Amino acid sequence: MGRRDRPQLITDAARSPEQELRAREIRYVLMMLLRAACVVVAAILVATRPPLFWLWISICVAGGVFLPMVAVLLANDAPVREENRFRNKFRRKPTSHPNPEQALTERAHKVIDAE
Repeated sequence: MGRRDRPQLITDAARSPEQELRAREIRYVLMMLLRAACVVVAAILVATRPPLFWLWISICVAGGVFLPMVAVLLANDAPVREENRFRNKFRRKPTSHPNPEQALTERAHKVIDAE
């Protein structure tokens, strides 16, 4: 019995491409808003010169420089295939039976009578 013979469970179904695109767009916009906040905070820090100025300004500059790169990488990233997910790495893979016809007869089957 191959993978195609089994019915697709709704909980196992992949997200639609539209849903994936929407999620990536939202993540990108949120990261760009965070970057804009870093730039605004950096401008305020330069004007006020608070204690530990060098620490705060370096955090804001790092956010302003690296967030766009990370946002683009995450926005263009494809979803992880189910077999490559970390949680599936340690699951036992089903063993194939040497004789598929014998395997069908060995298993108990539910019989539903339609009469």
